[in-house]
Amino acid sequence: QVQLAESGGGLVQAGGSLRLSCVGSGRTFSTHAMGWFRQGPGKDREFVAAISWSGGNIFYGDSVKGRFTISRDNAKNTVYLQMNSLKPEDTAVYYCAARRPYNSPNYNSETYDIWGQGTQVTVSS
Repeated sequence: QVQLAESGGGLVQAGGSLRLSCVGSGRTFSTHAMGWFRQGPGKDREFVAAISWSGGNIFYGDSVKGRFTISRDNAKNTVYLQMNSLKPEDTAVYYCAARRPYNSPNYNSETYDIWGQGTQVTVSS
């Protein structure tokens, strides 16, 4: 089974950028649709972005459209989240997650079976 590990979080000023990475172990990473979710203090978990196993199908949550970009490099077992024009409301723990092999990506966190430990992103005003 794939295991996931996020990195790249940190403290950044509003308007700045960060790139998160999620590295997957195992030989089946390229068969998993991947998603990024976040959970801010006192908030429910929120969908951020998702990408199909081939990379051909991508979509975003409304709050990050036009600012965040999800991508993947299956040769490196890695999915990325490039975050630009960051806002204080983007402050959250960011998680990557994987669906079962060959399932389509979607918005619903309950359909993702494997989760990383999360990485903290803090945006100061």
